[in-house]
Parts: sequence; structure tokens; C-alpha cells
Amino acid sequence: MKWRRLWSLRRWSHVFQRIFGYLTSSQVALGDKLLFLIPVALYWVLPDLMPLLPIDDIGFTMLLMNWFVSRVERKYPSLPS
Repeated sequence: MKWRRLWSLRRWSHVFQRIFGYLTSSQVALGDKLLFLIPVALYWVLPDLMPLLPIDDIGFTMLLMNWFVSRVERKYPSLPS
């Protein structure tokens, strides 16, 4: 079931609509935002230091975006959706 959800266009449109709002929201803690931003920035800047991960930069970023949006929606249910 989770793999179907991961490949769903409806899910990805939801992720892309929400990610920037959550990153700029003052209601989401800075620590939660950094859990997304630091790994993505490190992967984009230092991809040669992690040669054993076969996922390219965009794929890695999209997987973390999906994880971040899911995490924020569970942790902050009162945020507007």
C-alpha cells in the first residue's frame, strides 16, 4: 500500500503544494525544518562523499520532501491543509 501511495500523482501534487508553506511557516519548529534542509543541502553539495547511495539528487530530495510533509502533517495537525 505504501508503494502505491509513493507513486501516486495525487500524493506528489499534495507534497509540492505543501512543502514551501511548511518550510516558511512560523508554526513549524526550526529543528523540524532543519531535519529536511540539512540532509538535502549536504547531498546536493557533497554527493561524491556518499558514493554508495545510488539515488540521484532530485530523487533523494523528493523522497525527503515526501517524508517531511508526512512528518509535519502528523506532528502539527492544526496547520491549515
